[in-house]
Amino acid sequence: MPEVKIIAKNFMDMVASLPAMKLDKLYDNAFICEAILRSLPPLAKKYVLQMLYIDSPITAKSMEVWVLPDGSSKHRVAIDRLIQLRVFTETVDRRKETTYKINPTFQTNLQKLLTHGEVLPREPMPSNITVRLPSVEELDVYAIGQWECFLLQLISSAQAERPSNISSSMMKVFQRGLLSQRDKEAPRLTDSGFQFLLMDTNAQLWYIIREYISNSEERGVDPADLISFLLELSFHVTGEAYNSNTLTEVQRNTVKDLTDLGLVKLQQGRKESWFIPTKLATNLSVSLTDSSSRKQGFVVVETNFRLYAYSTSKLHCEILRLFSRVEYQLPNLIVGAITKESLYNAFENGITADQANILLQLTPELYSQIISFLQQNAHPRVAERIPTVPENVTDQIRLWESDLNRVEMNPAHYYDEFPSREIFEAACDHAREWNGLLWEDSKRMRLVVKAEIHIHMRDHLRGQKQ
Repeated sequence: MPEVKIIAKNFMDMVASLPAMKLDKLYDNAFICEAILRSLPPLAKKYVLQMLYIDSPITAKSMEVWVLPDGSSKHRVAIDRLIQLRVFTETVDRRKETTYKINPTFQTNLQKLLTHGEVLPREPMPSNITVRLPSVEELDVYAIGQWECFLLQLISSAQAERPSNISSSMMKVFQRGLLSQRDKEAPRLTDSGFQFLLMDTNAQLWYIIREYISNSEERGVDPADLISFLLELSFHVTGEAYNSNTLTEVQRNTVKDLTDLGLVKLQQGRKESWFIPTKLATNLSVSLTDSSSRKQGFVVVETNFRLYAYSTSKLHCEILRLFSRVEYQLPNLIVGAITKESLYNAFENGITADQANILLQLTPELYSQIISFLQQNAHPRVAERIPTVPENVTDQIRLWESDLNRVEMNPAHYYDEFPSREIFEAACDHAREWNGLLWEDSKRMRLVVKAEIHIHMRDHLRGQKQ
């Protein structure tokens, strides 16, 4: 059975999935070319820079000479990535000789960038117009506050301190796959919703941005234009003010949406208005594996399974409620305990009846994410310890996980009271032919088969009676 798992793609995965025509159009923007270059594996970067001023195709055999014998796997990965992004075009001639050539649009714009330097389409506004801008620390607090408010609105509008300006239709797009609702019941987190909340901020942001871009055509926005603007935004300076009049209508609407996510802050002066990028925006082109943007931890887990979270965030409290029993909450401290019941309840609440058949496949993912969440968000006082979460706690969580793996539930049908042994053995043979025999008792003439072959078994047995 397939494992249900959220994959938070980065921009380069989204860029690679675009049609060739839109991808070539993207490379008209020098900032896209620079962002692509930054994202490439080290060996792929070397190939691009090495071929940047070569106009003729290079044979695959010639490129293999550039790599040491033990680097062949990295060489293949680099070439595959360059072809996916259409940075390289691959050609096979009649003699079946493969050659590679750098994309001419990408090549021209990257050459200009390296020769003349990067120039943003808009410059920061002078300080005499913007007066007082928020400090980097104030901007970080604003970004985290906006992001947490958005997440609370996403999982439970009743918990949000202030309503979001994001349209209800757009919010439903974000909630798709994270929440489920049956009949008149209140929305509940799905297994993917649990995984989403336990991700770090970087991964959560990628998931939301991916959904935002995927839905752009329904709003009449070209995904390539949106990706281009978002990547361009990542090259702006955190904390600097940029004039809103330099934006197109589509970009203005995008900035309004990004304000609700905490990626930018909008300010209005007497005559001019401007937007200020936060670290969430300028980190958009950074890899998910980069830990530099992750916030300071706040959780302490003790060997007696007690949990202390030094936080004033409502969101942190809601996340901890997913897998622990919150006992009381002070203005800056949440106290709880990790119990077998709290973990089982968290898992059961996150899965609807329709998803029960994939319970065993989802359990390891959820439990490993709980442990990962506790480790990544460990308080600075315990973050330097090895391990950050006591071993007896992680071991016990895994033991509780194994309790759910003892029995595997499969829909099946039970047959008995066969009129003769010949009919029983023929039924067993028929079930084996369909690869559906689960169990047989030849002495008492009983058998169990998979539910999906029940119709075939019924038709076979009816034929035997006739």
